[in-house]
Amino acid sequence: MPYASPLLALPAAVEADAPDAGVAAHYGDLFREQRSLARGEGFVDLSHRDVLSVSGEDRLAWLHLLLTQHVAELPAGHATEALVLSAKGHIEHAVHLVDDGATTWMHTEPGAAEALIGYLEGMKFFYRVEVADRTADFAVVYLPAGSIAELEPDTTVLQTPHGRDVFLPRARLESFAAQHGPAVGVLAHEALRVEGHRPRLGRETDHRTIPHELGWIGSAVHLEKGCYRGQETVARVHNLGKPPRRLVFLHLDGSEVKIPEHGDPVRLSSDGPEGRQLGFVTTAARHYELGPIALALVKRNVPLDVELLAGDTLAAQEAVVEP
Repeated sequence: MPYASPLLALPAAVEADAPDAGVAAHYGDLFREQRSLARGEGFVDLSHRDVLSVSGEDRLAWLHLLLTQHVAELPAGHATEALVLSAKGHIEHAVHLVDDGATTWMHTEPGAAEALIGYLEGMKFFYRVEVADRTADFAVVYLPAGSIAELEPDTTVLQTPHGRDVFLPRARLESFAAQHGPAVGVLAHEALRVEGHRPRLGRETDHRTIPHELGWIGSAVHLEKGCYRGQETVARVHNLGKPPRRLVFLHLDGSEVKIPEHGDPVRLSSDGPEGRQLGFVTTAARHYELGPIALALVKRNVPLDVELLAGDTLAAQEAVVEP
């Protein structure tokens, strides 16, 4: 049965489309909600995201062998992000994780837990670890940077430069909303993500994306560790080559009523709408200060100073990953 957050019952809530179906896109005023987050106020319901835990005394040493991030000695309370790659180095999973000293907690994209757990279970061998899907018990909510919201002492928190991802018992979701409002929709959360040039699995990725194309080297991929699937590709591209594509940030023509959709082609504006496709729009958003903006994945050799067409919309680009 499709998930529906109880917070969709809040006044003016409008449900989001996939991949964020089940939570609110907005609560009636997109730009007001973005300003709330920018001021460090309110929270975002991310309770549709999947939650996993890994317990057992070998958990960090074991995860260190499977993930792209260096987590063998991850201090308790220190948050990070990591990827699972295919044997050819393509991105299969992305997780945000934190260890509380006894258990490693992760959250990932809606519906991704089953496949990720299947991979992890197949790699347990003799390691003393237990992997569990905790989505039914815990919800993720986001508190923006600067928020002064106080949490229960036993709450697991994933602290990032952009805010706090809180692993909240689902039974507390409605009382949390009453205490820490205003509620802010995922469209505002996504707009600030695009502004911050932060990639998201399933939006900025396709079946052949490698970490270098999105700027995930460093933040999610540690270059001084080996022993994980796909590591050879990561090292080869870093040391000897260049990624075939690169992530760009687009300032879109604000006179257009529509903004591009995920997957819309990116072309040179000089070639017109029938020109050769050079990439695709990954996420577009309306920003309260910048106007319409987007992220796109384009071929590495697209010049930085050319005007582009994102779908039918003129766009100027800024490099996120240098060509």
